[in-house]
Amino acid sequence: MTILPEEIKKARRKAMQLLEHMDRTEKVLSDRLRQAGFSERAVADAMAYVKSYGYLDDSRYARTYIAYRMETKSRQKLIQELQQKGVDRQTAAEAWEEEAALNQPDEREILRRNVEKKYQANTELNEKEMRRLQGYLVRRGFQFHDISAVLEEMNIRISYETQFHEV
Repeated sequence: MTILPEEIKKARRKAMQLLEHMDRTEKVLSDRLRQAGFSERAVADAMAYVKSYGYLDDSRYARTYIAYRMETKSRQKLIQELQQKGVDRQTAAEAWEEEAALNQPDEREILRRNVEKKYQANTELNEKEMRRLQGYLVRRGFQFHDISAVLEEMNIRISYETQFHEV
């Protein structure tokens, strides 16, 4: 049995401690270890150590992340969020496909729920309100043709009536 340098032992311990509280991506864990002041050598060793026990797996992380959020967010938004956490696009897309095969999410229903948070069905909006609503939905990763279809189904439309006030 070889005796490890103290920094490597501490880095391994810290990695285990961080993973004990919540699952993390490789990028997030390595960033946290670097922020804690560990050298690149200690970070690399700690990463290899936790990987060897199966405690660190970006693919598993992506599947879990998607499974818990796919009923509230669009496919595109989830993949984007995973990429920000350091999961590559291919891994995130494969995780979506796996979870979608199991759970069969209805993106239009998710979109409808997002619209209902803002407006009821049969609502007339002015142009500015409609642009805001559409921008909100696009930023959440929904496709414009789906947004248009759901707004039409819900009868949420622009009111072109301009009110003039006499002076």
